[in-house]
Amino acid sequence: MPLKNTQIVSAGPGMHADGNGLYLNVTPKGAKSWIFRYQLNGKRCEMGLGSLVGLPAPEARALAARLRANVANGVDPLAQRHAEREAEQAAKRAADLELRRRQLTFRAAAESHVANQKTGWSNGKHIQQWSNTLKTYVYPKIGDKPVDEITTADVAAILKPIWSVKPETASRVRMRVEAVLNSAKALGWRSGENPAVWKGGLDAVLPRTSKVRTVRHHPALPWEDAPAFVMNLRLREGVGARALEFAILTSARSGEVRGARWEEIDLDKALWTIPAGRMKAKREHRVPLSDACLALLAELPRLDGCPLVFPGLYRQPLSDMSLSAVLKRMKYDTITVHGFRSTFRDWAAEKGFAFDAIEAALAHQIGNKVVVAYLRTDHLEARKAMMQTWASFLAKR
Repeated sequence: MPLKNTQIVSAGPGMHADGNGLYLNVTPKGAKSWIFRYQLNGKRCEMGLGSLVGLPAPEARALAARLRANVANGVDPLAQRHAEREAEQAAKRAADLELRRRQLTFRAAAESHVANQKTGWSNGKHIQQWSNTLKTYVYPKIGDKPVDEITTADVAAILKPIWSVKPETASRVRMRVEAVLNSAKALGWRSGENPAVWKGGLDAVLPRTSKVRTVRHHPALPWEDAPAFVMNLRLREGVGARALEFAILTSARSGEVRGARWEEIDLDKALWTIPAGRMKAKREHRVPLSDACLALLAELPRLDGCPLVFPGLYRQPLSDMSLSAVLKRMKYDTITVHGFRSTFRDWAAEKGFAFDAIEAALAHQIGNKVVVAYLRTDHLEARKAMMQTWASFLAKR
């Protein structure tokens, strides 16, 4: 029989049967709640329905009757409640994610991408370039726009003003926007196709950069004029002048020379080994040193505790402008330091040296990745003779 109201009010601690599996549970402190007991598949189960305050007796009995009917049909009330709660939580998570997607801006997605990727990038300059291009060209237009709402029209609006004027920069901007949006999709912050992709996307509204790009080569000195230039350079004093001369003799890049350390140079073997971490291609590069290189190194002072071959102010590496400043003082304003690599290449080709040896001297990758993987020589022996011949040519009066 169901409990009378007076029985419910006066019930002491313990379980009081109300009928049909419904019980009134009273704690030692007097708190009262409803419990539904049932048996399913030979297992006895107990399910809390709520407090008496929130669930009066008539409503508790109606609920117990529904639950008992479910049990008769093989439905486990506890499992059903668990499934319903799981569904509610999943719906809430989906709603929260959708809200976050709508609130997360492109700027926030970009900053997240840079933070996640920067440990794998080669140097701080690359990180700075990423940040600068986004701040200059992208953030003013879509920085505060939800990343899930970025469209092809948005990206095209960013690129059109610079596509023909600064094609190289525009191409980098496009690729960086594409990378940010790819990472945002992978993290669940946006859905759909990437609006910054080129093929099948922006190629429909923008011309290929090859059609608008103005090819700019580093201005180089004609190889016939190199001996006269080097003779003039050797009259100049200073670390910058010697670093430039060493760069010309080795055909190395400016940064490789400016960062050269004595520990990389084996004077006995006449060999300069540049570690992979300092090379553009991230592969170790061996440079044979001609007699002229060895003579130049022998004349350089060595500073105690300073590992640099060409130390600058405060024993730091020379700045990128140090070598360019030498050219300006010599009134060679129309050529660049990097251009001497072209000078060497033109000379080597004119003199009939093997293409692979020339490319190896310039630390260029020969062929595709498959070719490189099977390449087992850097043509060092051939390059020894070539660089000695180059040094002798530069010493001509």
